[in-house]
Parts: sequence; C-alpha cells; structure tokens
Amino acid sequence: MKSYKRVLTIAGSDSGGGAGIQADLKTFAALGCYGMSVITALTAQNTQSVSAISSVSADFVVAQLEAVLTDIGTDAVKIGMIHRADIIEAIAETLQGYRVRNIVLDPVMVAKSGDKLLQDEAIESLKRYLLPIATVITPNLPEAAVLTGKNIQNITEMKESVIELAQLTQGYILLKGGHLEGNESVDILYHAQTDQLSTLTSERVHTVNSHGTGCTLSSAIAAGLANGLSVSEAVVAAKEYLTNALKAGAEYTLGSGHGPVHHFFSYWT
Repeated sequence: MKSYKRVLTIAGSDSGGGAGIQADLKTFAALGCYGMSVITALTAQNTQSVSAISSVSADFVVAQLEAVLTDIGTDAVKIGMIHRADIIEAIAETLQGYRVRNIVLDPVMVAKSGDKLLQDEAIESLKRYLLPIATVITPNLPEAAVLTGKNIQNITEMKESVIELAQLTQGYILLKGGHLEGNESVDILYHAQTDQLSTLTSERVHTVNSHGTGCTLSSAIAAGLANGLSVSEAVVAAKEYLTNALKAGAEYTLGSGHGPVHHFFSYWT
C-alpha cells in the first residue's frame, strides 16, 4: 500500500479562499501532499478587507489537533494565524506532547489589507511558546520588526535582524524581504546553530494578486519537509513555487482588491 505525505495546517479560515487554511490546503495538494486542518479562527474576509474575526476556543483547537494526531499523524506542520494567547499555549503544549516534528511557523500578525490578526497580548506568548519549538519561522519585515522591536529598511538590517531573531528560536529563520523595493525579492535564511546565512534572490512579480503569499510560502516549505527535503532545499523549492504561482495569478482578475496567487498553475491551462 502507498502512503501519503501528510501535512497539517493550524491556522485561520479565509472566507475569500486566498489565504489561511484554504491557501494552505491548496498548496499541499499542488505539491503532492495530503492536507489536514485545525482551524484557530474564522474570518469574514475578501480581497479588500477582514470585516470580522471569531476565535475558536482553545479546548476545541486541542480537540481538532488530537483527532488528527491520534489517528492520521503528520509529517510536517504549518502554523499560521493564531488570534489569542491561550490558543498559542495550548497548541505548543499539544505539539510537544505528541513530539511533532518539522514545524513551520508563519507568525501572521496583519492581513494584506492591513487588518490586525493577532491580539497584542498574544505576541509574547508566540515568542515564549511557539518560536522555540519551530523548525523554521518565516516572518516578513513588519512581523520581524514587532518581534525584535526594530524597523528593517534594507538588506544589511535584515542580516542583523535574523541574528536577533535567532535568540528566540532554535530553528531556521527565513526573513522575507518582499516589502523592500527593487526588481528582485531578497530573503535571508539563517541558522544560529551552524551560523549559516544565505541570501536567496528571486524575480519580483509586479501584481496586485498577492493575497496569501506568506501562507502559500510557509505551506510550501512544510510540504517540502514532508517530502523529505532539507530545510534549505524546501525553502528554495517553495520560493520557486510561489514565484510561479504569482506569475500565473497575475493573469487573472478576482474581486476588487488583492486577488490570490494561482496555486494550481501546473494543472490548469
């Protein structure tokens, strides 16, 4: 019998389908993995804004986690939007209790529309409970600024910031430079335990259809880890996948705000 490569997403639901749980599951499927989900919050969301957020109770989040882990199991986990501190703590405790590996943490704080997705008091819980157990964290520049307390305006400051972020996690830091200007998108990958720092450059795709890029990238990394790639290999493959999804998505129109990337560009004509 064949076995699936299993990837679990722990994140919020995006009713517009472009980010969150929906983007994660699309990414897993596109990259040959079986996707499972634990929903941490419901959002009323479209391409323009997030109009409402309803959190799920911590107990029910744990119930979802245990339902998956006690039966199906998982080869990798992607963690996205977690709205409240008590949910963060419950997730960390459960993942550690089940000795889950290959944890990719996307510290989602603000939506593409600018709407806040993480309560202020949850930031310290994120730093205390989830960052230390993550295999990879994937903050963008605004998120890294919140975590370090310093604004980041160029590549030199990005390299300085990943070293500061390394004090919060034992894993890899992928600091995404998409908020900088230029024709290239530059990310920094750093691992404190080996002191390895890599500069990863890809073509910048100029498009308004960029909703869910962070979710898609972190999910693609998790899928790569589930498929047996190293962290560095998974990051490189994920960046290539996202670049192609952005290019394909730029040819479509959906809604009147930030449309989604095209997760299934390899399959649609």
